[in-house]
This record gives sequence, C-alpha cells and structure tokens, in this order.
Amino acid sequence: MSHMQDLTLALSMNSTLGEGIVWHQGHWWWTDIQRSRLHCWDGETAVPLSYPLPDRLGSFVHTRSGRLILGLAKRVVLARVHDGHVDILATLAEFETDLDGNRSNDGRSDRFGNYVFGTIHDVAEKRAIASLYQFSARHGLRRLNLPHVAIANSICFSPDGRTMYFADTLDRRIQQADYDPDTATLSNVRTFVDVTTPHGWPDGAVIDRNGCLWNAQWGAGAVVQYSPEGQVMRTLHLAGPHSSCPALGGPDGDQLMVTTARQELSEQQLAQWPLSGSLFTARIEAALALADGEFDDTSL
Repeated sequence: MSHMQDLTLALSMNSTLGEGIVWHQGHWWWTDIQRSRLHCWDGETAVPLSYPLPDRLGSFVHTRSGRLILGLAKRVVLARVHDGHVDILATLAEFETDLDGNRSNDGRSDRFGNYVFGTIHDVAEKRAIASLYQFSARHGLRRLNLPHVAIANSICFSPDGRTMYFADTLDRRIQQADYDPDTATLSNVRTFVDVTTPHGWPDGAVIDRNGCLWNAQWGAGAVVQYSPEGQVMRTLHLAGPHSSCPALGGPDGDQLMVTTARQELSEQQLAQWPLSGSLFTARIEAALALADGEFDDTSL
C-alpha cells in the first residue's frame, strides 16, 4: 500500500466535540455534541450551516423520506430541517432516563433501515453502565444483547450488513459480531482488532466499499484503515490529538473527512494544536466511499 498524504485542514472550526460525520446528498453532516448543534457543509462555502438543538446530539441518521432521526441525549426523535432550523416532529423513544450521567453517543444506520446507537457514561470516572440499541419504526427501541459498556463507539456495518462492528472505547479494542437486524441480536462476538496505535483509543468508524474499516483514534490524532481481516493498511495523521469520527464521501466518493474535538485539551495543548475542533480531509481512491443505508421511516 503506497503511503498517502496525511490529513489536511478542510474547514476551520472550534467544535468542542465534533462527531458522527456522514456524507449525504452532496453535503457533510456532523454534530458538535457538547454544544448541541448539527452542522451541514457543501464542502466549498467558508461557513457551514449550523442548527441549534434542544439537547446534545450523540448521533443521527437520514431517512428515506428526507427527514432525520436524531439521537438526543435521552431520546430518539423524528426531525426535519426546515427554513434554516431543525423542527422536532415527534419523540419516538426514551432511554436511560434513570441514569443521570448517561447520554447518547455514537451511532449510524445499518443496511436494513434501522438506527443503531450506543450510550456513554459521561462523567469523569466512567463505568460500564451504558448500552447499545437498535431503533426501528417497526419494533421501536430494543437493547442489543451485549454487555454494558462505558463508551459505545465504532459502530458500523459490513457491506452486506450482516457483520456489526463496535467498541467500548475504554477496552481499546474493536469487536465484530454476526448481526440479525430483524431480531436485533448479535452472535459470535469476537475481537476484530486491538488498538495498538500509541495514545490511541477507538472512536468513530466507517466501512468502505471493500469492507475495510476506518477508525478515528482519540488521543492519537490518527485515522487507521484496517483490512476486513483486521490488518493495519494505513495510518493517517492530522494536526490535533482528538480525532473523533471518519466519513468517506465527496462527489466522486474519494474523500476521507474527519471530525476533531477540543474537549479534554489543556490551554497548552490547544495552543499547540489550535485547529482542534476542525474538519480534516485526505484524498483516497475513487469511489471507495460506501453510503450508509437510510432509515426506513415510511410508517412514521
């Protein structure tokens, strides 16, 4: 594998916790979790569209009708972007309302029209009391049959949708399992990779057209591409330690775009890495991007 350029600045931002980026219909969409904002950018204008939300947005998915499913801190809602703001149309499910320190975190759509997401115990001393869920229009909210986690992350799906990848960031490993979307159950859970990148902790992940997994590694300022067998294929670095989520897209499907964060950085570190919170990008092979499925909201 030829060595590719490291990631370069795509859009200067000061996101506290940029996350959850996806390419959808000509735009990059991502969340700044701690500032309760949804961003949308065409890849060209100087400033992205930015929508305030009523609560922190851990992750979100686009629907087949053009609406959005938002994983707000304690609830899944149906929403739409309208006249420059986000309208919340309905609360579809609530979760972990009895766990004050928990909120929604990483998630994405599977290949079958469902929203799969996890939560985080978002306090200084994190404990494994968070969970992973599937939400569908047909079955509502169902907890996946996995052990509790501290920080649910790296949720993504193989091209055929039958293998799910996920991580508890504090474990420093990404796991994979056979995924049954109809029953919302996982079987044959096994380790995909142990993260060995210095200072790196597994954060957001995405799958490309060849079934390779791209993982943003918090603390390492890196995105690592793994083969379907879990071998490191390449490592790309950016100007800041907290790389948080990768997306593959662009008009020709040949762009890697990565969110970053300023959270948990000291003033000294922010002075050293002033672009933390920005978007970074690199050119990859043409048509390597594989779009996420869209949420099936036909009955909502």
